[in-house]
Amino acid sequence: MQVYILNCSVMCKHEEKSCPRCKAVFECKTGDIAHCQCSSVQLNEEESRFIASQFTDCLCAACMKTMKSEYNILQRQLQLKVFMQGR
Repeated sequence: MQVYILNCSVMCKHEEKSCPRCKAVFECKTGDIAHCQCSSVQLNEEESRFIASQFTDCLCAACMKTMKSEYNILQRQLQLKVFMQGR
């Protein structure tokens, strides 16, 4: 039986990053996205576009959650405004 040991420096792309929003340091795991901290935050397409319109690099999971909430609050405010104008 042969055992293969993966060279993580070649196979796994893990990078220490600083969140552009809060400056927190986190590990970005582009080579293992299923285990990256960002995969804990589920975003729909509109939420992703909202974040991408303001930041060009990865955010920490906490900021992703905050930005998701901010987007949804803005959407609800817009819906309420449209509703109130129609009355």
